[in-house]
Amino acid sequence: MKSRLLNRTSKKNNSKNTYNKIRPIDDLLEQCKLSSDFISYRYSEDNPYYIHYFKTLINFDIVQQHILPYICDENNKTLFDLQKQLPIGNTEIVEDVSKVQHKLMTGSIAVEAKGNIKEVLLIDAISIEKRPVSVPEVEFSVLGPKEAFVESIDANLNLVRKRLPIPELITQEIVVGNLSKTRVAVIHIQDVADPDNVQTIVQRIKDIDFDNIADSSTIAQIISDNHNSPFPQMIDTERPDRAVGVLSEGKITVLVDGSPHALTGPTTLVEFFSAFEDYFLSWHIATIFRLIRLFAVFFSVVSTSLYVAVLTYHYDMIPQNLLNPLIASRSGVPFPPIFEAIILELTIELLREAGARLPTKIGQTIGIVGGIVIGTAAVQAGLTSNVLLIIVALAALASFTTPVYQMGNVIRLIRFPFILSGQFFGLLGVAFCFALFLSHLLKLSSLGRPYLAPVYPLRLVDLKDSLFRLPLYFQSKRPQQLRSNKPIRFNNKNHDKEKKDIEH
Repeated sequence: MKSRLLNRTSKKNNSKNTYNKIRPIDDLLEQCKLSSDFISYRYSEDNPYYIHYFKTLINFDIVQQHILPYICDENNKTLFDLQKQLPIGNTEIVEDVSKVQHKLMTGSIAVEAKGNIKEVLLIDAISIEKRPVSVPEVEFSVLGPKEAFVESIDANLNLVRKRLPIPELITQEIVVGNLSKTRVAVIHIQDVADPDNVQTIVQRIKDIDFDNIADSSTIAQIISDNHNSPFPQMIDTERPDRAVGVLSEGKITVLVDGSPHALTGPTTLVEFFSAFEDYFLSWHIATIFRLIRLFAVFFSVVSTSLYVAVLTYHYDMIPQNLLNPLIASRSGVPFPPIFEAIILELTIELLREAGARLPTKIGQTIGIVGGIVIGTAAVQAGLTSNVLLIIVALAALASFTTPVYQMGNVIRLIRFPFILSGQFFGLLGVAFCFALFLSHLLKLSSLGRPYLAPVYPLRLVDLKDSLFRLPLYFQSKRPQQLRSNKPIRFNNKNHDKEKKDIEH
């Protein structure tokens, strides 16, 4: 038994001496061999090459058809000879161990020659698993393209480049994440985007020191101007057409590998209430829809708080014709207005959260049936008035008109400070809370640009596509706040001429 152990150890020592001396690449390979999906072998005893790869990351068709036949060729004596014969473009001979590690972990094959302890041939054979391009789910629209970003950054870049086939479209790739090593692409149009904006966002992404970048929302939280603000400072979109539209205006788009959403900035508050579908409609209809959204958001924020404030302190302001129905609706309610308002608001949030977390068909049933049953039962049990139930339901419905999901969540959140202010200080408290949020928005910025532009600072030229959506031929200039080097988008002189009918 002792002799067998000695023979085994001597064989191991001899194999180490004949294979390679202990060096950093050996430590890396030994670490990789702890994983069951790491393959390390020699094709044959006579073959001078050792092959190392993760089988879950590579494409076996490339290995079988384009790599192994040339490794078996006896004419390829060195790594350089093998590299010249391979019908694969992305190959390189490197000595840097960190680069070997990065390439192995991203779908490359490392080929090591017997007796060569310095160099490794890296062959790109990555297997890309991605889902097909599908219809947008969050920013769905009746009109316009029906393509959405996917989790592959290369596929997303393809969706952008096919809509902007120009060499001025510049992409700068940055690797972020101490553990995840996530690819992040910063996209802009040269001479259209402000170089200061580009430099700002590139530097902020390079300065990120975080272990795992799982989604674009992680990037947005880290690089935002004010981390304590509930308001999103970059727009998160899943539509390639919207990303291309803001690029042509002079903004910047950020794509993150593994995320089906893109970040765009710098942005303003009014952009969160404009859907990209507005540009596919006539300017009259699009303007009305934008104004309806703004009114709906204002109603969603202050309606419940005004009800609480008026019934608690200012009931003398209620007209006589309206006072009688309110008294009748609250006659059997044992709670003050603030208590029943909080109960209904929390019930709406519970139904909304439950519907979002459950499967689609079950979530729709929970939302409809739960809202009807709970609302009817609450009124019949005397826990709340039917007037407040109508107001809370309309406020919840109005919050859904926001095209951007992140801003919809903010509207849901800020309703509660308004309700509490109305309870403690009445209408004065509601006004004070509104002034507090307004002062916060005045100080807020996106990549250093004013968040309330073009309303503050006032830029009349940019109002053509903010609160209103004027005809497209009025939008011949890019927004002034972006400070583009090419402020003119197109020549609108031909549109100024009166278009006459052919019969005239």
